[in-house]
Amino acid sequence: MDYFKAFIIGGLICVIGQILIDKTKLTPARILVIFVCAGAFMQLFDWYKPLIEFAGAGASVPLTGFGSVLTDGVKKAVDEKGLIGVLTGGLTASAAGIASALIFGFLVSLIFKSKPKK
Repeated sequence: MDYFKAFIIGGLICVIGQILIDKTKLTPARILVIFVCAGAFMQLFDWYKPLIEFAGAGASVPLTGFGSVLTDGVKKAVDEKGLIGVLTGGLTASAAGIASALIFGFLVSLIFKSKPKK
């Protein structure tokens, strides 16, 4: 049942992204920013955590989950370190994900060759 919930919630998030691509003139980069900001905004009011508890990776893996992690990290760091936590909290909380993306992106770039669009 956990896989089903993750599939449904993650799929709905992707459907929203696809609708934004198809029906608006927004670029993928702007949609990325919208999703990260939406996750951060939802986590600011503790609305995203129940969604992660319900759907697991279906809610934590998409870009909205990244925004949620950033906001949660900043909130915790500000509570612990004060105002300097605004600068350090988001990166500390998301360091593993950012490092993984860089490492795996580099490894894939070694295996495959990029081709220009024609």
